[in-house]
Amino acid sequence: MANLFNKFLYAPLLSALVFLYENIPGHDLGIAIIVLTIAIRIVLLPLFYKGAKDQAIMQRLAPRIKEIQKDHKDDRAKQAQALMDLYREHKVNPMSQFLIILIQLPILIALYWVFLKGIPANGELSHYFLGIIDLSKRSFIIVILAALAQYFQGKLSLSKMTKRAEELSPMEKMGRQMVFIGPVLTIMFLSYLPSAVGLYWLTTSVFSAIQQIAINKRLAKADEEKLIEMDKKLHHKNGKN
Repeated sequence: MANLFNKFLYAPLLSALVFLYENIPGHDLGIAIIVLTIAIRIVLLPLFYKGAKDQAIMQRLAPRIKEIQKDHKDDRAKQAQALMDLYREHKVNPMSQFLIILIQLPILIALYWVFLKGIPANGELSHYFLGIIDLSKRSFIIVILAALAQYFQGKLSLSKMTKRAEELSPMEKMGRQMVFIGPVLTIMFLSYLPSAVGLYWLTTSVFSAIQQIAINKRLAKADEEKLIEMDKKLHHKNGKN
């Protein structure tokens, strides 16, 4: 298993990083990490986009989910069937976020070892980003920027509907809590790692934020089209009457 991991993940990613470093003007390791991260996110874009979109739709469906759970609280079978019908109607998979985590976990581990072990061990690479930050050491600036980017991305993924705390479903409450818990965990985790890992996390969080903005705009447009369609049907019905 370890040999397969090294052959198909660790070694190719390290080679890609070295290749980018050697071919990018200025030979900046930080820029190479940013480009490599963006390339990985582009390759995995269909998976990440599907997961983020499903998560955003699930946030919007939270009130209906809560209503179904309340209506069928004494019949688990009917509750499960009603929820499945709701997910099928809106073409979402409630497990997609977990599946994406499982799929990308080996890649994250490989990148972790590339940044933690591969970079310091490669004496041919300059470890500096923009000639200022030593990516083989910890950087408070990178850690804070990564946490802020994650917080911003988390806020974008939440539903815009305003509710009192007691009106929120457990899913909505968890989503709002994770907006704050995620960045705190990021600070705790990255504070003990080389800033190369933090730069990767910062880049992927910014990418996710941009992706979430695109998803939110697409969902808002879809909502607007539904309202226009409902309005047309209402006018048509009133016209007949």
